[in-house]
Amino acid sequence: MNAFLLALRSSFGFLSTIPVGITMEGLDEFFKRTYLHLVVGLVLGLLMGAVAYILISFLPISISAVLIIAFVYYITGLNHLDGIADLGDGLTAHGSVEKKLKALKDMSLGIGGVAYAALVIIAFYASLTSLYGEASALYTTTAEVAGIFFFAMFVSEVSAMQSMLTIAAFGKPIHEGLGSILINNTTVSKYLIGFVIGSIACLGASFYFGLGITGIFAFIAAIVATFVLLNVSNRHFGGVNGDVIGASNEIGRIIALISITLTLMYGGIV
Repeated sequence: MNAFLLALRSSFGFLSTIPVGITMEGLDEFFKRTYLHLVVGLVLGLLMGAVAYILISFLPISISAVLIIAFVYYITGLNHLDGIADLGDGLTAHGSVEKKLKALKDMSLGIGGVAYAALVIIAFYASLTSLYGEASALYTTTAEVAGIFFFAMFVSEVSAMQSMLTIAAFGKPIHEGLGSILINNTTVSKYLIGFVIGSIACLGASFYFGLGITGIFAFIAAIVATFVLLNVSNRHFGGVNGDVIGASNEIGRIIALISITLTLMYGGIV
């Protein structure tokens, strides 16, 4: 199989639950092309946007929001949420860097991990319901509001993938593993390729839905939040690992959704 196609298939196997199959050879090819995170983000974002559009069109927002969240975790798996939980355990551990690292890598789940994971899910739900309120205030038809959700889910997933690439490009690994392999293979040039892909996708979606440059604001906001996470991880752990990379995905998605909501709230259509 062509090396690029093998890498592309493996990228979906690594970053989603889509049953495409995955091999070590495929992972090696994917890690050589880490910018494929953004290609996966484009496809997953379209799927999430389509599901959100259908749900918002026919169901109340409270039910739609729960089902949207359920679909996101169904199609992406729970690895990134597990990263948030492990990060929470590490950040809330008291003592030295060594103790924090032990909590970060511990397989058992502590109260810090439970709290962080719960807060992420609550924030996800709150951002969706808030988005509905702001979209409903600006648009009169259900189809238009549903279109905003398609846009928001697409942009937020692209942003989430760029957040992971940001950690990988600018973080330093604290131990060996898949996370360190991803970090060591993500050069600035690969990061910039991903950035260009994501920027074009978010800007194109914004223009298509008549939202100016709202998508770019969300995309940049997710990246800025990721640099904050990177700084926090460096201070607490002396670097990053796969859990921090996964956590950046969850944080980037939510920050992008919040950014879109606030843009609609304070700026109307930017």
